[in-house]
Amino acid sequence: MHLYIATTNPGKLRDLAYAAEGHLLNGTKACIEPLPGAAAIPAPPEDELTFEDNARAKAIYYSRRARGVLVLADDSGLEVACLGNAPGVRSARYAEDQAQAQNFPLEPASTLDERNNAALLRALDGIPEACRQARYRCVLALARSGEVLTTAEGMVEGRILTAVRGAGGFGYDPLFLLVEYGQTMAEVDPGTRLAVSHRGRALRALLEQSVEAFR
Repeated sequence: MHLYIATTNPGKLRDLAYAAEGHLLNGTKACIEPLPGAAAIPAPPEDELTFEDNARAKAIYYSRRARGVLVLADDSGLEVACLGNAPGVRSARYAEDQAQAQNFPLEPASTLDERNNAALLRALDGIPEACRQARYRCVLALARSGEVLTTAEGMVEGRILTAVRGAGGFGYDPLFLLVEYGQTMAEVDPGTRLAVSHRGRALRALLEQSVEAFR
């Protein structure tokens, strides 16, 4: 059974496709594929206040443009306890938000991930590493023809370092320490990273729910 993920982010697609391996949906192997033509569809605003509401809104939006198929949408991000769970739903736009709030220019030569990581380090400046508890959160919503069928959530706990480490992963992975492994999400081998991924956990939870939602 095919689930079409509404994203053009290769990292998200890779995480979800890996998590789907070996799992069944309504007795059939679940296959994750990118939603055809997603790049040509204008992106929705993603202005809700929670991960779940954003995921639901995106799933409804994209499934109305691909009627009859199962469309999967996610909203995910980083929550840092000592920052009041920021950046949260603004994780992808954190550097932009901080630049506007503090009136300093963004660095045009750097990547979005580099800018967000730098903004996070500035926000945590002076805070001891032991007090930098954080979690990655992901909520997935599955919809068909504009109707949400089910949602699921996945999380992974960690801690934010004082400097980036590792070249794998994406987003905040070079700063996110998996304490039990002693490595960041950007340092662990791809199999481990994908196995503990918050997106992977959310997808496995979704697939393990009652098959009634998919009939």
